[in-house]
This record gives sequence, structure tokens and C-alpha cells, in this order.
Amino acid sequence: MHCVCLLRSESDPEQTCIGLTDDLRARIAKHNTGGSPHTAKHRPWKIAAYLAFESRERAADFERYLKSGSGRAFSKKRLWSR
Repeated sequence: MHCVCLLRSESDPEQTCIGLTDDLRARIAKHNTGGSPHTAKHRPWKIAAYLAFESRERAADFERYLKSGSGRAFSKKRLWSR
């Protein structure tokens, strides 16, 4: 499975991250141990939502969409927990 994950910082809930992974547990562990310089200063991270796809192509397309202007509006309205 290929997952598009939406992460939210527990220390700064306004900080979010959208990514693509084949191993969700490893991805969150990497962010929480400082393995990604872009997210290290906002640790710890928690999974707000994830969507699983059979095809890596479709997952990558959806991740790209979520990072676009209309995708950000969609995810803000429909996917981020309130």
C-alpha cells in the first residue's frame, strides 16, 4: 500500500505536513526523531489522517493535488481534524 499522510505538530498545531510513504510507521518515526530537517523543529508529530492507494502513481497524484491551492482548501475543509 502507498499512503498519503497528513501530519500535525503536537507542539505547534498550526504546523502541518503532507507526504507520501510506503511505511507509515517508519515515516512518523523519522519525523519524530528529527530525521527530516524541515519538520525537526516542530516535533512531536501525530497522524491527523492518511489515505491508502494500491497504485503509487495515484498516491503521488493525490499528494500533488493536496499540495496545490485547491487541494489545500479541500484538505483544510474535509481532512484535518477539528
